[in-house]
Amino acid sequence: MMPDYDIAICGAGPAGMALAALLARRGVKPGRIVLIDARTLEQASADPRTLALSYGSQQILEQIGAWPLPSTSIHEIHVSRRGQFGRSMITREDEGVPALGHVARYGGIVTALGRVCEQLGVRSLRPARVSGIEEQQDHVQLTLEGQPPITAAIAVQAEGGLFGEQGAKAVQRDYRQTAIIAQVTSSAPVAHRAYERFTHEGPLALLPQDEGYSMVWCMRPATADAVLALDDEEFLNRLEETFGGRVGRFTSASRRLAFPLGLNAGVTDSARITAIGNAAQTLHPVAGQGLNLGLRDAVVLARLLAQDATPGRLAEYQTLRRRDRDMTVRLTDTMARIFANDSPVQGLLGLTLAAIDLASPARSLLAELMMYGRR
Repeated sequence: MMPDYDIAICGAGPAGMALAALLARRGVKPGRIVLIDARTLEQASADPRTLALSYGSQQILEQIGAWPLPSTSIHEIHVSRRGQFGRSMITREDEGVPALGHVARYGGIVTALGRVCEQLGVRSLRPARVSGIEEQQDHVQLTLEGQPPITAAIAVQAEGGLFGEQGAKAVQRDYRQTAIIAQVTSSAPVAHRAYERFTHEGPLALLPQDEGYSMVWCMRPATADAVLALDDEEFLNRLEETFGGRVGRFTSASRRLAFPLGLNAGVTDSARITAIGNAAQTLHPVAGQGLNLGLRDAVVLARLLAQDATPGRLAEYQTLRRRDRDMTVRLTDTMARIFANDSPVQGLLGLTLAAIDLASPARSLLAELMMYGRR
């Protein structure tokens, strides 16, 4: 039987749309690729969430044709530990790149990718929700709510838990942390400098965006409940007390949202089904590597499936991606677990950061991992 499509991509977020565009760029007939998502492109484009794009991810988007897009570039990354003297500074000059990364809104990224997919002629089914999937020897059948089922040679889960038990993760961890996110402004912002500030409860990141910062503040759930209950003035004072005065006084904050943090990784793939991006691994936001890892997944999978959409290529994909995935998961997981409690190891962080700052090879290795992943 000839399936309806060669590749069905379930989830039209950044990773899913990047995969579709890369496949079409590599010669797969656009009509043989289908993107399925529960939201329309207009709904996704209105998503205000902030994402960190590494320099390597910028290069991927350029390859696709989805760059430039509205963003703020990062020229420096300042890493410090609250209450200790050590710190490390990574700069674009030291690494020889025009920017270490960029800060962009989810909606802006999917708008750019959606435009490219439409121009290339990739088929899109949205709004459409996958309610089930059945794998046969020579194809997979996807059941859609309120629509006829479709078949494909290969199915790729690119966002969320669409396939039930097929999407179960081999590694799961509850960090007992909550991330509070908001947009904040300050009296003396430092242009194009990002901050990662480690506290005894978790990392506090400020990413330059527009005239202020996108804040991701990780802390214990009980602390998060107390922080969310503060009025704006009390919240800004609490933030300044934790972060310090590097950007002056904090002057305003948007509505604050909270999300529980955990690790879900190591999805078990089958012969004709695989996962990329958040569907394959949901990481702690420390170092901002989730989206970047997903885009690197898309690049490798597109290169292989463009040759032929077969189970053999999926097996090859898992082998090729294991090193980068494992390294990134271990890095973010180790950092998250150290800062989820009052571990004695935290006391060594200041000295470690000072040593990294003095040793340029160590600093460059850290920068390379953040920009490109494990190569």
